[in-house]
Amino acid sequence: MEVIEGCRLPVLRRNQENEDEWPLAEILSVKDISGRKVFYVHYIDFNKRLDEWVTPERLDLKKIQFPKKEAKTPTKNGLPGSRPNSPERDLKKTFDLSLHSSTAGIGKTIPTPKRKLEAVSLATQCSPATPVAAAPEIPTPVYAQQNGSARRPVPAVVGRKRKANCLGTDEDSQDSSDGIPSAPRMTGSLVSDRSHDDIVTRMKNIECIELGRHRLKPWYFSPYPQELTSLPVLYLCEFCLKYLKSLKCLQRHLTKCNLRHPPGNEIYRKGTISFFEIDGRKNKNYSQNLCLLAKCFLDHKTLYYDTDPFLFYVMTEYDCKGFHIVGYFSKEKESTEDYNVACILTLPPYQRRGYGKLLIEFSYELSKVEGKTGTPEKPLSDLGLLSYRSYWSQTILEILMELKSETGERPQITINEISELTSIKKEDVISTLQYLNLINYYKGQYILTLSEDIVEGHEKAMLKRHLRIDSKCLHFTPKDWSKRGKW
Repeated sequence: MEVIEGCRLPVLRRNQENEDEWPLAEILSVKDISGRKVFYVHYIDFNKRLDEWVTPERLDLKKIQFPKKEAKTPTKNGLPGSRPNSPERDLKKTFDLSLHSSTAGIGKTIPTPKRKLEAVSLATQCSPATPVAAAPEIPTPVYAQQNGSARRPVPAVVGRKRKANCLGTDEDSQDSSDGIPSAPRMTGSLVSDRSHDDIVTRMKNIECIELGRHRLKPWYFSPYPQELTSLPVLYLCEFCLKYLKSLKCLQRHLTKCNLRHPPGNEIYRKGTISFFEIDGRKNKNYSQNLCLLAKCFLDHKTLYYDTDPFLFYVMTEYDCKGFHIVGYFSKEKESTEDYNVACILTLPPYQRRGYGKLLIEFSYELSKVEGKTGTPEKPLSDLGLLSYRSYWSQTILEILMELKSETGERPQITINEISELTSIKKEDVISTLQYLNLINYYKGQYILTLSEDIVEGHEKAMLKRHLRIDSKCLHFTPKDWSKRGKW
């Protein structure tokens, strides 16, 4: 029985608990090494970063599924006709319908009632059995503290279309203990089905990257020159990010490279943390090398060489040897859709240490200086969505919990005011409040109800969040790119 590309069968892998499991996997490629076949597999319904080469002993040949031949398109009068209804088409119809009937969603404008909106007020709701009616539209809600029994937050179901060929967002998984539902497991949760992509781009092509004192195991394909993909280790200069094929070449390069920090302007420094602003047009080589490195860890990223329309903000850690790259985000010089982040990444050695939220917080600090509200480019990856939801939740809850009333009445705040204070786009504020299950409709008005679980979870999360952006250390002057020709 010959195993060919496209076959599906159970494959042995070890999960995070080092236990053996046999998930269904698809054979993407077969190659011969010293007379023995090995197979590159993608575990169905698992993230692509877990794809790997396996030996024949790890394949369960008893349950193999061979690829089906594609059915011919039905014709009418000798011409290609419309295809019959399929589950995929029915699903698309249902999805489109859900978008029209959705009350709110990321990137979707919320309809506003004609009547004048009331300001948000703080109420004390003692009875957990108080009837709450669902409403078709969500205007500016009312803020309320619930002193009754704690309610478990339930995430709102949000319908949202994917944009084709957009820049992705990937981030580090933080401890999401801020009273919100937990993140999708690290071993699963695909953002989108990439099965239509070219087979080459579905396979990791770089075995290992040495960057300074770290060796990184890439998660995804990156379009480095083909002659470098067969090397056991790809060497990168950690300051200019130039790629080299051997340690000897790297050592020779370091004697010539006079960079000890990313090129561009240092616009923030506090302690050992610095941010550098890099113009994608003025520092094209560095920007392209940064994109190639980032693509190893961003599945949705499609920008490789056209860096002119983008600014790159690189976060570094300083020591006696220089400024070492920790992560970065990019943003368009001119965005018609209020995007303040195109791609965002914390390198794997620095993940789960709070740097992801620091990058996100810095992007919103820039938006505050610009006097704009911003949002990350959609769709977000699974880890990106987790980090942004956590940041939005903590930032909004911080605002709500600090509300005080001078008159003794319930404190009031509007969605627009929250958006202006945080620079978080209004749609993201609303979707976060829905995700936390805070919005309720009561006696003709919308109230925000904070349960004890939410408050306690938020306070615990904020105790763990040691890294914060200090706006006093930011030295940034926004530019009007519309008056600068082609940048």
